[in-house]
Amino acid sequence: MKSNVQIMTDSAGHKIVVLPEIIFRNKQNIDWKAVEAYLRRYVGEIITIVETQDVVYIGSAFPEEFKGSKYTKRLKGANAKVKANAAQGITKMLEIATDKRFKENREEKHSENAGNGWYYYTTRFAMPIYENETKTDNYNVFSACLLVNHAENGKMYLYDLVDIKREARTPLTISELTPW
Repeated sequence: MKSNVQIMTDSAGHKIVVLPEIIFRNKQNIDWKAVEAYLRRYVGEIITIVETQDVVYIGSAFPEEFKGSKYTKRLKGANAKVKANAAQGITKMLEIATDKRFKENREEKHSENAGNGWYYYTTRFAMPIYENETKTDNYNVFSACLLVNHAENGKMYLYDLVDIKREARTPLTISELTPW
C-alpha cells in the first residue's frame, strides 16, 4: 500500500512520523466509523519494531478498539482530531516505537488476548498546521503511547494509541527534519 507518510529525524536524533495531511477535519464530531474503516486497510500487516525487534500484528480487533476504547470515548475537540488523523501513520509509529514497558494483565475480559500481559511503547508523530484551510510548512509534534497485547498464542497485537500529548515546543518545519 502506497503512503506519503514519512519517518524523519529531528535535530536531537528522535524519529518522528510525519503525517502528510489532515484527513479527518471536523474536530467537533469525528466520524469514528470512517476512522475505523480507514484502519481496516492495515489488518493483517506485520510490523517489526526497529528498537526491540518485536514483531507486532495488526489484528481484526484493532480498528474497533482504536475507535471505541475508553480513551477514545473521553477525547474531545482537537485531541479527538489528532487521534483520528494519527491513523494515517499507525504502522510507521509502531516501527519507530521506543521505551518498551511491561504491565501484567489484570482484567479477566483480556485473559485470552492479553494473557501474557501488555506492552507500552512511546512513539512520536507530527501533523501539519493549517491556516484558513491552507496547509503551512509548520507541524505540531505529538508523543503517544502504543498499547500492545501479548496474547496467549505468543503473538503480540497492536491494541490502541493512547496518552497523546502535544510536545511543548514551537512547531517544526519540514526543513528542520531529515529523512530517516
